[in-house]
Amino acid sequence: MRPNILWIVTTQWRAQATGYAGDSNARTPFLDAMAASAVRFTQAVTPHPFGPFARAALLTGVRSPENGVREYFDPLPAGTRTIAHTMGERGYDTGFFGKWHLGKRDPDAALVGETHARIVVPPESRGGFETWEGFESGFLLNDPILHGSRLPQPVVFPGYQSDVLCEQAAGWIKRSRPWFCVVSLESPHPPYDAGAAGVCGPDPSALTLRPNVPRGTEVEARSRRELAGYYAHLEATDRAVGRLVDGIADPNTIVVFTSVHGDMHGSHGLFRKGWPYEESVRVPLLVRFPDRKGCMDYAAISLQDLPALTERWSDRLATFAGAPFSRISMPCVVNLPHQCNRTWYGMRTPQRKLILNADGTPWLFFDLEKDPGEEANLTTDPRRTEELASLRRLL
Repeated sequence: MRPNILWIVTTQWRAQATGYAGDSNARTPFLDAMAASAVRFTQAVTPHPFGPFARAALLTGVRSPENGVREYFDPLPAGTRTIAHTMGERGYDTGFFGKWHLGKRDPDAALVGETHARIVVPPESRGGFETWEGFESGFLLNDPILHGSRLPQPVVFPGYQSDVLCEQAAGWIKRSRPWFCVVSLESPHPPYDAGAAGVCGPDPSALTLRPNVPRGTEVEARSRRELAGYYAHLEATDRAVGRLVDGIADPNTIVVFTSVHGDMHGSHGLFRKGWPYEESVRVPLLVRFPDRKGCMDYAAISLQDLPALTERWSDRLATFAGAPFSRISMPCVVNLPHQCNRTWYGMRTPQRKLILNADGTPWLFFDLEKDPGEEANLTTDPRRTEELASLRRLL
């Protein structure tokens, strides 16, 4: 019998921010336990460290802009083939719950609040999912507004967003066999000072910051303020995810946990995403199989690989050979505060990262083995000229 497959996709949860990854600030007991029994992909990246581009690539297996999402406000073209179509053709019930962020939006409306949260995504723009229940965006981490297959008009659901969405998905899962389900959570996306289901964040002054956050500056002060709320949302969402997964009665279920991108949180003096640094492009990726023991996988892997892998998993083919490198890029500049101010493209191996400007000139080159904090840009190091040229040829 084909296994059920659950994707849990968060937003802005960087790879470094879990207890199992060694973050002393993070209280993530469920994910820590899951990591012990899952395949932990230590080198996972997002193909594009910005929401719409990453989501389009995750659902289609096709990078932006080739998938039709070229700019921040571009919708995924109606009728685009996604993983939902593939799984439906393989006999699966398909369900999507949560943040879509691939519909048609008003660029003049406020990004945060009910305007974008109440945008109704028409059925032909819901990626082929048989059951679709979610919202376009709005960043309402509390009292989300949902609509969809079972809710023709937007309805306010009281409670913490991660709790609400996991509960809605859990109810659908109990009625469907075999199933493929995507639970798309905004948390831990800003606003970081929003309530987190009663969870109190750590004392900002007691936080351990990454070494590449400038000390004694407003950057450090802001990083501490925001991270306190960030870690509260991590803990609250870890708890919601745990209830969802622990409540799945059928043991023949593959569970995937990841995030569409990370957050700089002051590293290199920067905030938010769109940047090519590890805090922005590295994401957690756990895959728990019903018949495999936990292990570490050090292969280069991207969220773009998940649709093809999911199709293999439905045939019980669980191996992943990996690739020499993962492609990463920002296809455009997103004109929002604190985001990356240039377009770029590049590659990341488990050992190296090369980032080129839009015109093909080198911007950043890091030896990730010797310099995990990416503090020594090697683009002008004469000892690296041949290596840099070799990587550029691969691109």
